[in-house]
Amino acid sequence: MKRSFLMILFACLVVSVYARGKKEVVYGVAFYNLENMFDTKHDEGKNDYEYLPDGRNQWDDHKYQSKLQNMSKVLGLLATDKVAEGPAIIGMSEIENRAVLEDLLEQPALADRGYEIIHYEGEDQRGIECAFFYNPKLFELKNSLLVPYVYLNDSVRKTRGFLIADGMMGGEHFAFIVNHWPSRGAESPARERAGVQVRALKDSLQRIDPQIRIVIMGDMNDDPMDKSMAEALGAKREMKETGKQDLYNPWWDTLAGGEGTLKYRGKWNLFDQIVFTGNLLKGKKKHFRYKEHEIFKRDFLFQTDGKYKGYPFRTRAGNRWMNGYSDHLPTIVYFVKKQ
Repeated sequence: MKRSFLMILFACLVVSVYARGKKEVVYGVAFYNLENMFDTKHDEGKNDYEYLPDGRNQWDDHKYQSKLQNMSKVLGLLATDKVAEGPAIIGMSEIENRAVLEDLLEQPALADRGYEIIHYEGEDQRGIECAFFYNPKLFELKNSLLVPYVYLNDSVRKTRGFLIADGMMGGEHFAFIVNHWPSRGAESPARERAGVQVRALKDSLQRIDPQIRIVIMGDMNDDPMDKSMAEALGAKREMKETGKQDLYNPWWDTLAGGEGTLKYRGKWNLFDQIVFTGNLLKGKKKHFRYKEHEIFKRDFLFQTDGKYKGYPFRTRAGNRWMNGYSDHLPTIVYFVKKQ
């Protein structure tokens, strides 16, 4: 009798410990600018000539295979210190085409992840686009769409559109929008216009489903406090000022604390942002909640000597092949859901 009681007590303790261990499940959402992830073939109608074997960068198969290996190494490490299977969804920019994405997923660092691809050919003149990898075990895709960026009174210039993935994550309705806004070669109004257009997309999604959780990520080519982000998109700095259908930007204070994702003339910028709706901050505790965010940093992602020591270790410097990674660092946001 005594032994039976002890066995029952032990079983109850095991179940109790297991239940405590399962109270929160962590989901990672990441973004990475892969810096000119081109293959070695010409895409008809695209200005990709510098990334051909006989082009200015002499982009041959050896360099391409090295780039694939380097990029997949980083993508394969994202979030794995907190989530064994890596991010549920990874947004990417500066991807040339679907073939490049397929080649990335064949690399050893990613081959066993089971990621699937979301990508559409857009109108960017150089042929670089945005894309998603997603884990179908964690995110169930329902719909996807590429919405073109619309210039004001200009039908000649073409740039990256806004890629939307709509579906279910952890039993809740999510939409992810990945961006690559006009570069700093354009004036601020070009990026402000991107902010206005993405905000309109957010508002439209919320009219269809007021409870939807929306995550907007990308290389915005602006910092959190710049007009395109703070006013046009309306991403707020303070949690207490963020309503359930507003956007919250956790990176504002990260940059203020001296951290960034790319460096220019000795100064850090934080263009690579992931912002999300306030219903991921507030609401019933059984739903997804924002936990934390980080800039993904590893020693190998930084230059270790020379004039640019401490800068992100990029693929090229001018016309010189460095065999590095990217001029941007990845960013990650973690959401938790109680079980």
